[in-house]
Amino acid sequence: MNAAELFVKCLENEGVEYIFGVPGEENAHFIMALENSPIKFILCRHEQGAAFMADTFGRLTGMAGVCLGTLGPGATNLVTGVADANMDRSPLIAITGQADSRRQHKESHQNMDAVRMFRPITKWAQPILHSMNIPEVVRKAFKLAMTEKPGACHIELADDIAAYDVENEPVPVVSPRRPVPDDTIINQAMTLIRQAKRPIILAGNGAIRTRASQQLRRFCDATGIGVISTFMGKGSVSRHAPYCLFTVGLQANDHGWVALNEADLIITLGYDLVEYHPRLWNQCGCGEKQSKIIHIDFLPAETDDHYRIDVEIVGDLAHALWMLNERIAAEGIPSFDLSNQARQRENLLADFAEHKDDDTEGFIRPQKALWDIREAMGPDDILLSDVGAHKMWVARYYHCDEPNTCLITNGFCSMGFALPGAIGAKLVYPDRRVLAVCGDGGFLMNVQELETARRIGANIVIVIWEDNEYGLIKWKQDSQFGTHTDLRFNNPDFVKLAESFDCLGIKVDNARDLKPALEQAFNFERPALVVIPIDYRENLKLSQKLGNIQCPI
Repeated sequence: MNAAELFVKCLENEGVEYIFGVPGEENAHFIMALENSPIKFILCRHEQGAAFMADTFGRLTGMAGVCLGTLGPGATNLVTGVADANMDRSPLIAITGQADSRRQHKESHQNMDAVRMFRPITKWAQPILHSMNIPEVVRKAFKLAMTEKPGACHIELADDIAAYDVENEPVPVVSPRRPVPDDTIINQAMTLIRQAKRPIILAGNGAIRTRASQQLRRFCDATGIGVISTFMGKGSVSRHAPYCLFTVGLQANDHGWVALNEADLIITLGYDLVEYHPRLWNQCGCGEKQSKIIHIDFLPAETDDHYRIDVEIVGDLAHALWMLNERIAAEGIPSFDLSNQARQRENLLADFAEHKDDDTEGFIRPQKALWDIREAMGPDDILLSDVGAHKMWVARYYHCDEPNTCLITNGFCSMGFALPGAIGAKLVYPDRRVLAVCGDGGFLMNVQELETARRIGANIVIVIWEDNEYGLIKWKQDSQFGTHTDLRFNNPDFVKLAESFDCLGIKVDNARDLKPALEQAFNFERPALVVIPIDYRENLKLSQKLGNIQCPI
């Protein structure tokens, strides 16, 4: 076999089901090798879309999603999606072609140092320097990508090396077990928990790993301690649980933030500073302490003056929670005063339901849109939010029953994520409803992948919140400066655009018609686009109601 065929054999060994990408001259040997493989190649319309599909596949399965580009512009087009996966902690492998190794040392057509380009946005980037090294390089890349914290790795295969004859076999896959914390540090944490009167849990993206979520729910069922999640921690506990305090990160002075602010002990679980900086919730800092902090995560905490930790538990998150649960079971439940947390939950529930019966004409409030979307989605269905003003509303008003059922890019925050990401989600869970919420700006950044969805039968639903401008930037500028720059643009007729892709297009002008339109879209046997004129006058009303907007774009 040639080196490209060995490469594909190594990917099969890793359990790869799909590769998302765009073929080119310098990855032709690899593409041809896939013809005789059970791995399905998903032909995409842009490499960025391919990377977002792989990103979502990795988030939902825990297995590295794989995307492919050729050299030069094919590699550079992958960059945004690869960086998004890396900073949002999704396991991903990016494979790129490269020029013949005999011309890499000089100026030549489309030749650039792609490996050096990928190194700042991946956990590891490596060219194949010898065909015999392929099994080691592939195994190392997958192992690193899926090791906590998950992220992206890059492998480059030059055109001539791909064609070399080679005799070798894949390296066997052995999954390492994560280390667990020792008893001493768990006992120290337990002492702080028993001393606390108003403890609270801040759950980050690490807490949505399945086993971690199960142990967290067991801990909270026993203790009643409230859980407030970051945007990417949604679903770590059920929205119906009495201890669920929903999401923090949008506004200062929101109800959940009040509960966080008055706590005397904050237990952070899988918390990642890349998503929500501690100065926004631990505002004393600089030598002062708002509350005691127990940090529980797979890796040591980032050093930050606003994140001064009293007990740091490093190891498998699920096992650490299990150790705490065993102590609770053996020693009894501590006595806490959680009455304020219960009040804040009731305040939030009232807020969420305020506009559920809207019957407005011409514009639809974000609150009403998300109420109806939540009603249309089952507990295991998957919503993906693009980046824009709508992301802020999804973060506050859309909540989950299960982990990984609301995907928000909140580390790298890439516009254009949701449409291709929804395709990846539908391939993982073809029997679930998959819905992408997009602004009109973000949707058009990867609109070409609507053709991919139609061609491969990924019957996703996209809801476009149309406001004909970059609404989040306007919201930010108005909040900070009292005015905004020129952010308006024109849109196509989205219904006709959907129809031109052989998809369903629906325009909803009256709030009462949204839920029936969603049902029609989900029951349609092709991808569907639902367009709503969104009432973003609510943005500043929310800012004025709760305080200054704090969430990073």
